[in-house]
Amino acid sequence: MILTYYGKQFFKMQLGDTVLAVNPIGKDSKLPGARFGADICLISLNHPDYNGAEAVSYGEKQPLVISGPGEYEVKGIFIKGFSSETEIGGKKYINTIYALSFDNINFCIPGAIPGKQVSAETKEAIDGVDMLLSPVSISGLAPRDAYGLAASFEPKVIVPSDYDAPSLKMFLKEGGAEDTEALDKYTVKKLDIEEKEGEIVVLKSQA
Repeated sequence: MILTYYGKQFFKMQLGDTVLAVNPIGKDSKLPGARFGADICLISLNHPDYNGAEAVSYGEKQPLVISGPGEYEVKGIFIKGFSSETEIGGKKYINTIYALSFDNINFCIPGAIPGKQVSAETKEAIDGVDMLLSPVSISGLAPRDAYGLAASFEPKVIVPSDYDAPSLKMFLKEGGAEDTEALDKYTVKKLDIEEKEGEIVVLKSQA
């Protein structure tokens, strides 16, 4: 499985010809985005920085868009969405926390969620996280607290998102990983991470 980062909380997961897009940046966002074709598109909340399904509709690939709580199975990929609340720019949004299994790796995607809003029931339901795509700097959540939230899921690997240089530096310091070098892409198999405990993998934005 290859994981690529495009800024904000926009990720591409690819295994062979199967492509899954996470929180693509929309055309109405002020942030730079990227275009590629995806089979599945996960959207955590209906905000231009997260809801750009059109950005991953390309050529013959027109994704199945999942944008809310529920249970889904697409191409052998099992996805669960859990409802939560967040606030951006003074406006409240429904945020979906996703848990999914892709290439036998259990992912958790919190979306734009302040730590105080992750219920014990939700954490229990998504127990056994291999890889957490962890926001570093979002509304109501400082980088120091973001690391605490990430660690509370006890993931094998943490991949930061939604960061700038100062917030990432603080996040890495909290995780004792100040010397971590950023990668262009992360190529990984389940076997590669079996023995890891909270290792931080930083990806450069390709947008």
